[in-house]
Amino acid sequence: MKNLSFIILVCASVMTVKAQNTLAEAEVFATTNQAVGNITFTNSGDLVYSHHPFFAPENRVMIMDAKTKESKPFPNKAWNTPRDTDDNYLSNVLGIRNDENGIIWMIDMAQRNNVTPKIVGWNTKTNALERIYYLPKSSVPKIAQPNDMVVDTKHGYFIIADEGIGNGGDGSKAAFIIVDMKTGKTRRVLEGTRTTKPENTPTVIKGKHLAVNGKDLLVGNDGITADKDFEYMYYGPLNGTKIYRIKTLDLVNETYTDADLDSKIETYSNKPNNGGMSIDKDGNIYLTALETNSVAVVLAKDKSVKTMIADENMVWPDGVSYNHVDGYMYVSAAQVNRGAVFNHGKDQSTKPFYIFRFKPMVKGVSFR
Repeated sequence: MKNLSFIILVCASVMTVKAQNTLAEAEVFATTNQAVGNITFTNSGDLVYSHHPFFAPENRVMIMDAKTKESKPFPNKAWNTPRDTDDNYLSNVLGIRNDENGIIWMIDMAQRNNVTPKIVGWNTKTNALERIYYLPKSSVPKIAQPNDMVVDTKHGYFIIADEGIGNGGDGSKAAFIIVDMKTGKTRRVLEGTRTTKPENTPTVIKGKHLAVNGKDLLVGNDGITADKDFEYMYYGPLNGTKIYRIKTLDLVNETYTDADLDSKIETYSNKPNNGGMSIDKDGNIYLTALETNSVAVVLAKDKSVKTMIADENMVWPDGVSYNHVDGYMYVSAAQVNRGAVFNHGKDQSTKPFYIFRFKPMVKGVSFR
């Protein structure tokens, strides 16, 4: 009995230490047979998510019933089926967001098929195409990889973070892509500047560098979010030690040069190498910490960086998004680092793939 009591005491102590090291508990919401990239939500709280394009999935985007957890192609099978007759289909999608009007916006990077990159909006209220915004080469050059975005319905802009690693790009030309919702006009700004290009902080997971052909992969402008009033845009390169912010109206101002914009950027806080980014109504910023199977949080009160949740199965946490219906934040675990290109041609990812959720410190910001 003494030995049993000792074991129970040790286990209890370990659990206490774990609770002290994280601010919340990670809950497995669902598992899938394919890697999940980014997640967003319908007005009723169902999950719409991209299958991570790194693994060349047959269905690019899916919708999961929040109650039954059954999934099907979104918006339908036709939009997930490439063809030669037209380009009204999704080639490869990672970035995906909702807005308060019930529209799901998807960035089609168009890297798997010979089509023009675009933003596709599907109205979940009418179950019909809302609009397509095409992204020309002037804004999406060959090295572009438009990853994540903010849907700023207040000012009328899509603000896209471009990682700069498309088609062999090394991240040095990462940028922002600004799309005017009214006119469809696109602009590329802050390309290859100090806050969009990666730092020399390689991604290292369990002692292994994320590298292609022996060269560290350095990813530029990646995670992006906006505060509850769309006053500031928060962002940073995946491989980088800082979160930056800039006033939204400055970033979208066509009269400003890159030098003008650079002078208006603030260094906001420290951060780990991260993927997705989200925010709550108090301004706490949640970001996926790729190297530590966790989600970190930058506290608004003092800009300190804490571990929000962690789980050994949270391998390569990617997107993090708030569900306005149930009050949870959701995060995918995409296992990108286990893909063949990083492992001498052998895919080491394992099923199932996980979708986690957790309670944020306060209510999240729903439509970003």
